[in-house]
Amino acid sequence: MNSNRVLILGLNWPEPEATAAGTRMMQLIHWFLEKNFQITFASTAAFSNYSIDLSTLGIDQQQIKLNHNSFDEFARKLDPSIVVFDRFITEEQFGWRVAEKLPKAIRILDTEDLHSLRVYREIALADKKIFNSTDWLSADITKRELASILRSDLSLIISDFELKLLVEKVKIDRSLLFYLPFVYKELTESIVKNWPPFEQREHFVFIGNGKHAPNTDAILWLNQSIWPLLRKSLPNAELHIYGPYMPERIRKMDNTETGFRIKGWVKGIAPVLSNARLNLVPLRFGAGLKGKLLEGFRKGIPAITTSVGAEGTGDLNELKHCTRDEAVSFSNLAIELYLDSHKWKEVQTLGTNLINKHFCKEDLKEEFLEKIIALGKNLQQHRAANIFGGILTHSSMQSTKYLSKWIEAKNKLS
Repeated sequence: MNSNRVLILGLNWPEPEATAAGTRMMQLIHWFLEKNFQITFASTAAFSNYSIDLSTLGIDQQQIKLNHNSFDEFARKLDPSIVVFDRFITEEQFGWRVAEKLPKAIRILDTEDLHSLRVYREIALADKKIFNSTDWLSADITKRELASILRSDLSLIISDFELKLLVEKVKIDRSLLFYLPFVYKELTESIVKNWPPFEQREHFVFIGNGKHAPNTDAILWLNQSIWPLLRKSLPNAELHIYGPYMPERIRKMDNTETGFRIKGWVKGIAPVLSNARLNLVPLRFGAGLKGKLLEGFRKGIPAITTSVGAEGTGDLNELKHCTRDEAVSFSNLAIELYLDSHKWKEVQTLGTNLINKHFCKEDLKEEFLEKIIALGKNLQQHRAANIFGGILTHSSMQSTKYLSKWIEAKNKLS
C-alpha cells in the first residue's frame, strides 16, 4: 500500500469556477496537497469547458469506465491508502470494487450535501408540504444515501444542521462522521476597508449554475414573484443572474425592459460580487452550505436569503435580520437594504462576522489529519464496531457486484 497516495473518485471533474461542489472539492484537494499526499483523481465523466486542469497542480488525472473490470487492475496498481468518493452515487458505483480490491484503504465519503434531503425538499415544495424528517427517512433515496454513509469508514459533512440530523434523528455513530465545512481565511480589517462602499455599488445579483434544481427554481421564483415587486419600487435597478448551464427557459427570461438580465457564466465572479449592491439568495429547497451566500459575504456584499439558504451557517438567529421566506417580505427587505446605507452596512458586518466566527476554523484541518491517522492505525477495530456498515458492505458487494458484472458482460456482447 502506498501510504501517501489518495485516490479521489469523482462523478464529474471539478468545476470550481462554475459550481459550489467544485469549490468544495478543490478545498479538499488543496488540503491533501498541503499534507504532502500524492493525488490521483479519476472520473467516468468527460471534461467540460469549466473543468479545472488538475495536472497543473501535479495531480494525476485518469479516465475510468463504469461497470468495467479495468478499474480493478487500475486500483490494484495504484494501491492508495485513502479512497475518497465525491458523493454517495460514486460510492454506490465503485464502493464494492474498492472494498474488494483495496480492503486496507480508508474509504471516505464527501457528502457535499445530503442529496436525499435536497431531493425530498423539492418534492415537498411541489406537493406544498412542510419538510418532515420522518417522511424524508422513509424515502428510497434517503435509504440509499444513509447506506452509503454507513458503508464508508468516514463521511465528511459540510453542514452543522445535517450533522445534527444524522446524529440525533438517524442515530448514526459520531465516529463515522466528520464536520468539515468550507474553511476560509479571516476577513481582516484591511480586507474589509478595501471593499467598494455602498455608494459605488449598484444592482442586484444572483449566482448559481443552471443544472442545480434549487437554482433554477429560485430564478423562476425571482422572475414570477419577487422581481416585479422590486422593479416597481426601484425602476432603475437591474437583477443580473450569473452561472453556467442555464436552460433555454431561463435564458428566454432575459429582458432589458424589465431589468431581469441573464448574464450567463463569467470567469472570476469576484468583481461581480464586489460591484453589486445586494445578493439575492431565494432558495426554497436545497441542502448543505450555500456557496453563493458565503462567497458573497466574503466579497462584502450583503444578502437576503431564506431559512433554507441560511441553514448550516451556525446559529440561525444570526441571520434572522436578512432571512425571509415569503415573496412580499423578501422583496420589502430587499428594497429597504438597497436604499438604506446604514442597514445595508449592518448586514454586511453581519456577514463578515459570520464568516470569521464559523468558517475560519483552520484547526479543523488538523483534526481531520488526526482522524485519518487514527483510522489508519485502528481500521480493523473501527470497522468491527460499525456492525451495520459491515452488513451493508457485504450485502452491497454481492448485489451491486453481480449487477455490475451482468452489465459488463452485456456490454461485451453488444
